Amino acid sequence: MGDRRPGVERTAGEAARYRTLLEITNAVVSNLTREALFHAIARALRRVMPFDRTAIFLHDPERDVLRLSVLESSLPSDYFAVGLEMTPVDSHVGRVFQTRQPLRRRDLMTEREFPMEERALADGVRSYVVVPLVARGTSLGALAVASTRPDQYSEADVSFFQEAANQVALAVENMKAYEEIMALSARLQTDYVQLQEETDRRRVAEELLRTITVGTASVTGEQFFSSLVRHLAAAFQVPYAFVTECVGKSRVRTLAFWKGEGFAENVEYDVAGTPCEDVLNGEIRCHVSNLQALFPKDTDLRDLAAESYLGMPLFDSSGGVVGHLAVLDTKPMVEDSRTTSVMQVFAARAGTEVKRLRAEQELRVALREIEALKSRLHEENLYLQEEIRRTHHVEELVGSSPALLRVLQQVEQVASTGSTVLIAGETGTGKELVARAIHDRGARRDRPLVKVNCSAISAGLVESEFFGHVKGAFTGALERRVGRFELANGGTIFLDEVGELPLETQVKLLRVLQENEFEPVGSSRTVRVDVRVIAATNRDLEQAVRAGRFRSDLFYRLNVFPLAVPPLRERRSDIPQLVTFFLARFARRFGRPVETVSEEAMERLMAYAWPGNIRELQNVIERAVVLSRSRVLELDSDLLPAVTPGPASRSSRGAAGAALSSLEEVERSHILAVLESTGGIIEGPRGAATILKLHPNTLRSRMEKLGIRRPSQEAS
Repeated sequence: MGDRRPGVERTAGEAARYRTLLEITNAVVSNLTREALFHAIARALRRVMPFDRTAIFLHDPERDVLRLSVLESSLPSDYFAVGLEMTPVDSHVGRVFQTRQPLRRRDLMTEREFPMEERALADGVRSYVVVPLVARGTSLGALAVASTRPDQYSEADVSFFQEAANQVALAVENMKAYEEIMALSARLQTDYVQLQEETDRRRVAEELLRTITVGTASVTGEQFFSSLVRHLAAAFQVPYAFVTECVGKSRVRTLAFWKGEGFAENVEYDVAGTPCEDVLNGEIRCHVSNLQALFPKDTDLRDLAAESYLGMPLFDSSGGVVGHLAVLDTKPMVEDSRTTSVMQVFAARAGTEVKRLRAEQELRVALREIEALKSRLHEENLYLQEEIRRTHHVEELVGSSPALLRVLQQVEQVASTGSTVLIAGETGTGKELVARAIHDRGARRDRPLVKVNCSAISAGLVESEFFGHVKGAFTGALERRVGRFELANGGTIFLDEVGELPLETQVKLLRVLQENEFEPVGSSRTVRVDVRVIAATNRDLEQAVRAGRFRSDLFYRLNVFPLAVPPLRERRSDIPQLVTFFLARFARRFGRPVETVSEEAMERLMAYAWPGNIRELQNVIERAVVLSRSRVLELDSDLLPAVTPGPASRSSRGAAGAALSSLEEVERSHILAVLESTGGIIEGPRGAATILKLHPNTLRSRMEKLGIRRPSQEAS
């Protein structure tokens, strides 16, 4: 039923791994509590990485230890529990934390270095992987999975586990920031409640002092301070009263200053050498007379003709001085306990109001930080989803056959060079995916990849499609059009089916490749571009050159780095992986319960010649999933031509050899069967070309080559 080696099965699980990464990404955004988030991540990992114990260690910078913070385990242990601490210098977790490199143990029976590994072996652990949690260049801790089976985890598992850990690290960083902000918000809210309670108590006391409280009980903020000093001056029958807040160690700013018949402008001043200095140190000060002589450096006292002073510090809930309340008189002041008590009451109220205003300001700042954090989480989630989406096409190059691995190695070699690449391969082999892989791994990855299907453009419009045209260049050119080469400037242009280009267009394409410039149709303006060219063809271009249908100079210019994509029949060992990949995709898309493929169906899939290659295989699996109603996928007789596999078909190499001898016959039979099912229709949504995932011109070319005549009712 195909190759069931462990390596194949792991590769076949690539789709599940990417679903797991997306699930972890969603968990990062959805879970607000640390425990719920990490357990959701563990559940997601369990689907693709079997483990008997998983743990998250977070670094405590104050004590410089790695503390076991989250644990999921089915193993009994007398030491491995939440709260366990390891130092960075003598543990396997510490090594990963310090080096920021993953650590994999194949078998603890033979590989042990740290004392903690001895204890893990005693618990039954045979193999494990520990990867670092690093966010924005900072090591946060480590993520570990362990199994009672030896050699449980491969290098591919380590790479995937590290990708998951990168998202966990981001979650840990954001969760710490979120928890700090929420703690600050909670403290501010608690302070605010306490301040309100204190304010209420003061208001009860103020009922005894109605001569002042009538004007202050119902106002807050600036209005409160203005009302306070005005009514305080009136009650004490003094010309001056003011209230301040601290803005530095020895500086204050007036919040309101009643000066005789009106309010003075608020000012900031240094209290050194003034009667306010001792008050800002937390003391009550009353100077009943001779004030100017006591503070000769304070020239403001002389300007005000001040003779006496009473000052009261304003305290916050923790006992810190936040400002002061004071009155000045131009005559000696009578000191009595009643005056001091009244001042204390209103000083307390003023201190509460100062603290409340500051708490409101801090709360507004905290709320802005929370909103900024939520926005950042949202943007990072979008970024992660976009990264997954951008790599989606590349990861569809599923398989581990030597033929495919050679292609991927060539992709890595040429991607960073910027050289022109010519991709050859049959229709449906994934040439566009290879082109996308080259673009995404090159220096132009952040610029556009513009695709042009040369066989889908009519001969008269190819030049306009490539180079654009100006308004009025030809009949129907009602406005200026930007060509594909100009759109791809700075990026990559992918010329699919380049062998279909007319000879006259080939000349102009050659000039663009050589000179990096062209003129739009109907224009004398030269446009210069910097474009990397990747071309693809399902034809034998060398034979086309010999036949005079393709320019030799253009062929040599395109063929700088030839890359041949093997047909599916030459990489049959990849069929089970591809089937599993497409099965998971379409089962999820259509909401079908299909989970696996029957042995008979897999044998038929392995034995079939696949003239339409991977595109045809994808189409067959899609239709089979649509028709399926059970957990096991079966293939109806009309989905594939009848093929009797020989004994050799059970190995990928033998199956390829058995099918090659009758390839044209199988291809002809399959095309005839599809044409019959469509009533001879080639084009359109229900046409044979759509079912076979082929371009109509390509299908007609195949039919002519195989001697297939279209039915008389053909309506294309």
